[in-house]
Amino acid sequence: MPELDAPACSEPNRQEEWRQHTRATVPLQSTSHATVHEQTDGEQPKPTENTHLDLPDVGRSYGTLPNSRRRIFTKASGPRRTLPHLPLLNSLHRARSNSFNITTPYSTASFRDISFARLSGRPKSSYDELLQSKDGEAPDADAKVNGIRVWYSSFTSIDWLHDAIKDSARFSRLRKRKSMRSRIRLVFDKSLGWIIVTIVGFLTALVAFFVIRSEQLLFDMKEGYCIASWWKAKRFCCLLEGDSTKNGLDYATQKVCPTWKTWPEVFTSHVDRHGDNVVEYVSYAITALLLALTSCLLTIYLTNSSTFVTRKEAGINESLLPAPIPESKKLKGTAVAKRKIMYYAAGSGIPEIKTILSGFVIRGYLGARVLFTKSVGLALSVASGLSLGKEGPFVHIASCIGNIISRFTTKYENNEAKRREILSAACAAGVAVAFGAPIGGTLFSLEEVSYFFPPKVMWRSFFCAMIAAITLKMLDPFGTGKLVLFQVTYDKDWHAWELFPFVALGVFGGIYGAYFSKLNYQWSKNVRNKTFLGPHPILEVLLITFLTSILCFLNPYTRMGGTELIYNLFAECRTGSGNTHSGLCIVDPGSIKYVWPVARSILVAMVVKAGLTIVTFGIKLPAGIFIPTLGVGACAGRVMGIAMQYLQMRNPGLSLFNACGGDADCIIPGLYAMVGAAAALSGVTRTTVSLAVIMFELTDTLTYAVPVMLSVLVAKTVADALEPKGIYDLVIELNQLPYLDYKHEYLWGNLQINDVTSRDVEVIKLDQKNTVKSLRMQVLTLTSSGSDDSGFPILRRDVNDDGMRMVGYIGTNELEHALGLVVDDDGDEEIHFHTAYSHPLASSSISSLQESSQSIRPLNPFDFTPYMDQAPLTLANNSPMELLHQIFVKLGARYVIITDTDGLYEGVIDKKTWLAFLSDLEERS
Repeated sequence: MPELDAPACSEPNRQEEWRQHTRATVPLQSTSHATVHEQTDGEQPKPTENTHLDLPDVGRSYGTLPNSRRRIFTKASGPRRTLPHLPLLNSLHRARSNSFNITTPYSTASFRDISFARLSGRPKSSYDELLQSKDGEAPDADAKVNGIRVWYSSFTSIDWLHDAIKDSARFSRLRKRKSMRSRIRLVFDKSLGWIIVTIVGFLTALVAFFVIRSEQLLFDMKEGYCIASWWKAKRFCCLLEGDSTKNGLDYATQKVCPTWKTWPEVFTSHVDRHGDNVVEYVSYAITALLLALTSCLLTIYLTNSSTFVTRKEAGINESLLPAPIPESKKLKGTAVAKRKIMYYAAGSGIPEIKTILSGFVIRGYLGARVLFTKSVGLALSVASGLSLGKEGPFVHIASCIGNIISRFTTKYENNEAKRREILSAACAAGVAVAFGAPIGGTLFSLEEVSYFFPPKVMWRSFFCAMIAAITLKMLDPFGTGKLVLFQVTYDKDWHAWELFPFVALGVFGGIYGAYFSKLNYQWSKNVRNKTFLGPHPILEVLLITFLTSILCFLNPYTRMGGTELIYNLFAECRTGSGNTHSGLCIVDPGSIKYVWPVARSILVAMVVKAGLTIVTFGIKLPAGIFIPTLGVGACAGRVMGIAMQYLQMRNPGLSLFNACGGDADCIIPGLYAMVGAAAALSGVTRTTVSLAVIMFELTDTLTYAVPVMLSVLVAKTVADALEPKGIYDLVIELNQLPYLDYKHEYLWGNLQINDVTSRDVEVIKLDQKNTVKSLRMQVLTLTSSGSDDSGFPILRRDVNDDGMRMVGYIGTNELEHALGLVVDDDGDEEIHFHTAYSHPLASSSISSLQESSQSIRPLNPFDFTPYMDQAPLTLANNSPMELLHQIFVKLGARYVIITDTDGLYEGVIDKKTWLAFLSDLEERS
């Protein structure tokens, strides 16, 4: 190991002394994945993110897996494969910054005082809580020596096992105390989760109310404004002259509304009808472009991933860095390539939420800035008339609220795994306010987004969704007393022979869902990312908005809002009601003269909506997929219902229609629309149980449970046969997010653990002298290879064998933190790792040390034992591949140490290495 420059030291040979004074730095904790460039005079920072890659020409997305998959398998009998030989794996990791910050010196010899004085307050990189009480009692026996952790950096995976051990020890310490104050604290600790989900549900409903009301007003302003109250949407403005108890939607669809003034009435006379049409279209298009442009600008400039550097991530001073890594130590092929920018408020957010809940960290994605941008941008983008919905983004909004609220308490702030329980409950609240379906929201969180869902999380999710639904019901955003605009109620039952058209709708939903997912994936991959649209997202938004305004203006069913269209398609035509639901109620269902114009308009609307949704989903503004998909399915179902109604009216004597008994209203086209909508959404998202329950809650009845369930199951079966992955899984694959799918089953064949084990990783050997210089060099070598999300196995030579035995494991961030505390000391100081005793600080944190007033025996700052995981997960190299997979999936392991049958060290498999292996395995199969 070549020598490195170290800060000058006035007192030599201090290796075994306890220093009384020194200087320290903020730990070598990485910044966010985004690299923040220094700004010079007249120079603007470049909006790019950097990462270390083996192959600089590999197309990058904002995730951690490369777009082009490469073969990474080797035969177990061949030469030992090393980590540098895996081109796929070296591109899995985030970039690290190079900047130190000097803080105040410490003045005592104890490790606790070193940490406190060096950082002059709570360290930015601290993460764990103290597992040793202030009154000096011993730590809980179950709190095994698991090592101190520092904060997870962006684009890294969390250690579920460490967080579980930490929370168990924290709760055990609370239960051991018997004072009245301690008992009250224990009760409050048990109730804290319920209090948080209550607040989250309430605030989610408030934000949803703001978004819905804002979207209604802005959408209607494309046509005109309210004379009496300009801040009111058309449906509320028209109620000023009518019965306030009547459905405002009916007024909004009427031609005459004296209190509503259209833009042609403002700018032209009523004589020139052609001029009125021009003004109407121009005002419609300009307003839509302005709304979409504003939403896109907010998304791009407020949620650019390169602008997110959190307080938990600090850097190191470049002036204190050692000499550059010699060329001989660098891995072959390493280079720094630019990573594409991630816009946190763009899209629905559900694929990223799934990845976060699976144990991945994206700093800032659930922050206050993203919450504001997503809420405001969502109202603007939906109001622009683009083929998108607001229901999916509500899940992201609710998750932001859950993340912000949970961070006010140390129980959830300092435990990433526990905080994900709150996020799961928040997802249920998001679906509850989107569809008015608290039960369906709970099931959606369980079925689609959550990774860890124990019973207590299910109860809290249901409670959170209930609070959100109750609050939104009281706020009444639509003025109808309903939670969503398209809630309907039917008063007729279905017939057995109708199961055949229901199955046909299921087949249509499956085919549409599969090919929609394929086409959207191909559009995003080959058109959006490889043409001029990629580097110009604002231009893409303007072009698609302009195209949408051209195609949707003339057809009344494409021009109206998505929820309004679904409401009319779902509606039941009641004789004598006078409400034609925008012409969907046919005067003579048995006459082709009246049937065909309506059916043709619906089919045109279906094709236009489907085509626009393919190119719209994925643009850089908040956009959901639920409403456009429901609209396409509802159009297909309504046409099917009209066709069946026409057939029944023309052939009433057929035995097929004997159950109708001559009733002209025997067939309900709105019911077919509902079944078709459910089938299409199931084909696109591949949800089943939660979707069926959502549809039940929308119709307030279980009468149509069988038709909905049948169509949903048929749609999913057909879609899975044509395209195994739903739209969210394809987005995860497109963006290369490190999501480990626990539902997927793999065929291992002749593959063995040796085929994926990384052997030539950087290790720390106890039989060699480990100094500050040498360890610093090892850290830099590891980070330069792009493997900085892993760590260093700590080994000692076996006394009876030539192999190495496992002693412990230290993460890269933890080693950086420890080296940061002694960075300005003599680089020749030896670093110690002990395993014969358990450190009193292990399973604790730097932040908790300064809070403890108990006396701790003096500790050597060059003893890195507290940071070492002395009980890492180990697995024999002859173990089944499925066992290794289950350890990553069900135990949430961050890394697994591989040993031979004699217990000697063989190598390491970390989570991202395993993900890359599975990705290639899936590609081969």
